[in-house]
Amino acid sequence: MTKADLVEQAADALRGRVTKRDCALVVDAFLDAVKDTLVGGDNIEIRGFGTFKVRHRKARTARNPRTGEAVAVPPRVAPVFKPSNHFSSRVGRGAGGSGTE
Repeated sequence: MTKADLVEQAADALRGRVTKRDCALVVDAFLDAVKDTLVGGDNIEIRGFGTFKVRHRKARTARNPRTGEAVAVPPRVAPVFKPSNHFSSRVGRGAGGSGTE
């Protein structure tokens, strides 16, 4: 699903009460808020959905798969998403889930 598909689905769910353009503005604002919050080093918790966090990865030694040579990987900061238990269980049920929860 692309961002355009997400906007389309949100606009359809609102049954014409909000334009696609307005839905696109809301989706963009939400994504910008997530990015800005993570860049600031804070977490975002959305109950029933999941948590967006910033994880600090340690420096490590990796191997070049082609040559087998050791390569130093520097420490870095990476955004991560951890789904809630409710969300994970719904995904685990797949398309067979009722979708009414």
